[in-house]
Amino acid sequence: MQSERALIDLSESAFNSSRRSRLAEVQVAMDQGGIDALVLTLGADMPWLCGYEAMPLERITALVVPRGYKPILVVPKLEAPRVRHFEDSFDLRPWSESENPFHIIAELLGKASSVAVSEKTWASWLINLENELGSVEFSLSADVIGAIRAKKDPLEIEVLTRAANAADEVANQIIGGEVALLARTERQVSARISELLIEAGHKRVNFAIVGSGPNSSSPHHEPTDRVIAENESVVCDFGGTYQIGDEPGYCSDTTRTFFTGEVDPDFADLYKVLQLAQAEACRSATVGSTLAGVDEVARSIIREAGYGSYFVHRLGHGIGLEEHELPYLAENSTGILEAGHAFSVEPGIYIPNRFGARIEDIVVADFGGPRVLNQSSRQIQST
Repeated sequence: MQSERALIDLSESAFNSSRRSRLAEVQVAMDQGGIDALVLTLGADMPWLCGYEAMPLERITALVVPRGYKPILVVPKLEAPRVRHFEDSFDLRPWSESENPFHIIAELLGKASSVAVSEKTWASWLINLENELGSVEFSLSADVIGAIRAKKDPLEIEVLTRAANAADEVANQIIGGEVALLARTERQVSARISELLIEAGHKRVNFAIVGSGPNSSSPHHEPTDRVIAENESVVCDFGGTYQIGDEPGYCSDTTRTFFTGEVDPDFADLYKVLQLAQAEACRSATVGSTLAGVDEVARSIIREAGYGSYFVHRLGHGIGLEEHELPYLAENSTGILEAGHAFSVEPGIYIPNRFGARIEDIVVADFGGPRVLNQSSRQIQST
């Protein structure tokens, strides 16, 4: 019998149908929130709704979404050929160099008095839009779209699964010794991981953190020319964007920790605690669990083992079209896990100037229980 995953339609028409369903949800949320229109520019909201990702250039591209009407994509004429125009989903309004795009957007907005804009909209664009519109109340599109975008549909979960599988291919190559760590620089290892991410099917590399020895105690360490030596920890945190055809890409993100040579007993003790904390947090990430509660599951285990002050970041972040998006699993997070939420579970313990470790998997909350997408070994890897 075919698996459930094999039944997921990943055709262009399926992606477009999914986007139309999202638009219907967004239109309802706009009505409930009293938002007359959305103006979506840079960031993931635009491709999530229409399948087109704006180029981050000085010429504005904006998806105008009036409440109750079909969206209009306002795009520079020279970039219009890049647009896959799904006529049943949005209208297209190219603008020429002699036109004022902000005036065009203002005309499309008409008498809108409440407009939500992308949080990544450039300040200069917003000021120009304000000058055209006059007295309009602005808010963030995340207040309308964020909660809807956070709940992935089956199509999105399938692409996230494929992205995780591709990242696992790279992790398994490192675990299997196909990527040399010892006597190589962090930068060289990072470059090799980046190459492997592309070979595994990613469209682009988003990051490839390699922190060795004392650098492994820096969670967001930038790889350097430091040579990886014997008997030290190496944290490898990497991910990229995985695409199906011309569709917007979804992200992968995983972390595995290695030790060159014989494992230090102190490090082994630390890692045992970390492994338990990560596993228990994954198990606790059930539909209906509080975001803060899942964070506390991992944090309490680490704290009770005496490492509490060395776990310096939140437990996890949502993932989708962006590497970091809703929901966030942190001590001060509000809300609960809902079916379709996709997020990282990545506790870490970092002893300054000595060593650090982190284990990270992507998890999807499901009514059948947490679904862990990454499957590469989480055992301490001695190379």
